Amino acid sequence: MPSEGTAEGQAEGPVPAPVVSLATRHVMQANRSVDTKPELRVRQALRERGLPGYRLHWKKAPGRPDVCYPGRRLAIFVNGCYWHHCAWCQMALPKSNVEFWRQKFARNRARDVRDANRLASAGWTVLVVWECRLAKGRFGPTMDEVALEVRRAGEGGPRAGRVVEVGSPAPWRLARARARIRRLRRSR
Repeated sequence: MPSEGTAEGQAEGPVPAPVVSLATRHVMQANRSVDTKPELRVRQALRERGLPGYRLHWKKAPGRPDVCYPGRRLAIFVNGCYWHHCAWCQMALPKSNVEFWRQKFARNRARDVRDANRLASAGWTVLVVWECRLAKGRFGPTMDEVALEVRRAGEGGPRAGRVVEVGSPAPWRLARARARIRRLRRSR
């Protein structure tokens, strides 16, 4: 018989948070979720390309996209490579509390996929811009592709929802690059 105040099948009490030092806690609290440098660079580049009129973190869109053009039904997510675990960068997990971080990053990725799919199924175009695609040599071509997609979404006409990873290489190139990285790591 369950104890008073708990439903059958539920654990008693709150799930304990992982133990972290006070310094780690402060560092984690200092990480920003809005107005990050990559996000600011994307917004500035959109304005420079004559594409103002977006909304920031629009609450009516699933996942609250970083940049949103509701009239064009276009959402832009600017993902940090560490927190969203970019497929190209393959960031390492922290050395301590590994299982917590593995679950945390898996939840982040699952949430990203869920939000993008919800928008796409509602007929939105979803652009995912990775932080590494905004590096010096890649910034211009990446933002040209973003601007092209924004203009294309504004042309009107019926469009099925879709998710576009901006600046992403062809899947076969990505597979080849990952295989090369694995070979290099094994040879060390």
